[in-house]
Amino acid sequence: MSRKITIVGNGEIGEEGAAAIAAADFVIRFNECRSYAASPGRTDVVAVCNTGRPAKAMLSSDTWRTHPAVMEAKEIWSVRDPEKFAGLRAPLAVSHPELGDFCDDYTSHFNAFCKDAGKEHIVVEKVIHEAVDAALATFDPAPYVVPSSGMIAITATFRRFPEVEIGLAGFSHSGWEWHPFAAERQLVDSYIANGRLTRHPADTSLSSSQGA
Repeated sequence: MSRKITIVGNGEIGEEGAAAIAAADFVIRFNECRSYAASPGRTDVVAVCNTGRPAKAMLSSDTWRTHPAVMEAKEIWSVRDPEKFAGLRAPLAVSHPELGDFCDDYTSHFNAFCKDAGKEHIVVEKVIHEAVDAALATFDPAPYVVPSSGMIAITATFRRFPEVEIGLAGFSHSGWEWHPFAAERQLVDSYIANGRLTRHPADTSLSSSQGA
């Protein structure tokens, strides 16, 4: 029997999604794991934004450090390659001056956290980020800053587990205005159409304000 991975966004989790998470052999969640209450249980990876305000907020929060999903996870994936984001700082200072702290790098802090907590820390390489940019270009996205952490994690999972059945739950494809969510939805739909992914939709309307 093939292994099953479920990637869990922070949107609404329906009965089908909760069942898929419960049956999975490997579960990936994101950042504050906001959908955990609707789908408690197994967590193997927490994928985090390791730059800017989200990183600073998580690292300074005892609530995050002691969250059941974070405590159970064997791995923390930092989805923002430090070299890639260092290269974005200068152009973003011109195009988006309001994002002055967006590229502030906290990778070393997550590394220290993982060392203390006995977890493996994996930094997703910039080749993954650039592969996502290239794939999104097919769908002519509106101008954006970076892909979402969800899209980076999906692509990283493809690379690490090429033959494994992968399902998505809690993906609303909505949130921060500078993520290309419309194009990401189209890209995910294309992966579903060719059999690389399965989507487990919520039973009710999606309610997350940030998605994944």
